[in-house]
Amino acid sequence: MTISNATSAVFTDAVTLKPCEPEVLDVAFSATTQPCPWPKAYGGDMVAQALVAAMRTVEDKSVHSMHSYFMRPVDIGAEVRYEVEVLRDGRGYATRQVRAYQSGKPVYVCLASFAAGEPSGSFQVDMPKEVPGPETVPTSADYLAGRSGGTMTETSKAYWSGGRSFDMRHVPGPVYLTVEGGRAPRQCVWVRPFDALREVDGLSPEQRDVAALAYVCDYTILEPALRSLGLAWADEGLVTASLDHAMWFHRPVRMDDWLLYAQDAISVADGRGTAVGRFFTTAGVLVATVVQEGMLRAGVTL
Repeated sequence: MTISNATSAVFTDAVTLKPCEPEVLDVAFSATTQPCPWPKAYGGDMVAQALVAAMRTVEDKSVHSMHSYFMRPVDIGAEVRYEVEVLRDGRGYATRQVRAYQSGKPVYVCLASFAAGEPSGSFQVDMPKEVPGPETVPTSADYLAGRSGGTMTETSKAYWSGGRSFDMRHVPGPVYLTVEGGRAPRQCVWVRPFDALREVDGLSPEQRDVAALAYVCDYTILEPALRSLGLAWADEGLVTASLDHAMWFHRPVRMDDWLLYAQDAISVADGRGTAVGRFFTTAGVLVATVVQEGMLRAGVTL
């Protein structure tokens, strides 16, 4: 099924930052969180926007890692101010701290490191084998067509189907309404923008594509933890929130083709779940690794 209004503009709008006067640190930008059918903004907005703010203060180096904490819920469709501290500019590496503020309070903080790069040997883990190709896997829209249940509304159904800028296809199946494919704590998700990514002011195409990877990684990374508990997104009383996030960018990435996002839960305890994700190109090249811990609360009465 093709969603006629599905577009990647939600992402490019999110990472279009405007310079503003710093109030706390060295450089500042403002950005707006994008619409979503939940009580709080999508965590990937903050990760990608903070990364863009940091990238716009660094020359001649590429990001190789960032480490984040989500401190407070962020309002949807509201302005967030990203303040950047220039911690170090070295010959081979540069370091930035980014703090996000909304309504006068810090809501998110991260450290990002940038590298000039140098010749070296090379090694990577292998891409998972025998994963069905993306063209053989149903889209979210195909899966959700004609279905209903749980807390899913028409708004959240449209959001999952085509409102997140990226086509995401689950193997062995999604966890929107039920846990499709069993409770094994692992899954793969094929990811590709719905259409060609637009230019973003202040970013090169390479930087925009790195920001896209940071943006999309948060949508599904906690799903292996949900699988392990037999929980689906539309279950009554399920409450989740990103707590902390780390990402390593190993090799250049282009977001004009499918990427395989291979994910494994490594722990669920004390109301928190931790998962690891790895992005591979269709040729099997490892481009990035993600580790995230999130709050998982089941059966909450609101």
